[in-house]
Amino acid sequence: MERNNWTIRCSVRRFTRLTNAFSRKLENLKAAVSLWFAYYNFCRVHGSLRVTPMMQAGLTDRIWELMELAA
Repeated sequence: MERNNWTIRCSVRRFTRLTNAFSRKLENLKAAVSLWFAYYNFCRVHGSLRVTPMMQAGLTDRIWELMELAA
């Protein structure tokens, strides 16, 4: 759990300190975090798994492109 929290804090710009990349509205924060989680699980190949987490879980059979994620 601590590793997951650290990854989120370091990867999502809105959670890093001393920046101007913050959300004025809660719905914008939710959208940014949701988009990051989708990218992290469907598009990003993890070094220890050598596949995406969703491929490892058997929910998809390929790495998603960013355009697919945006659609």
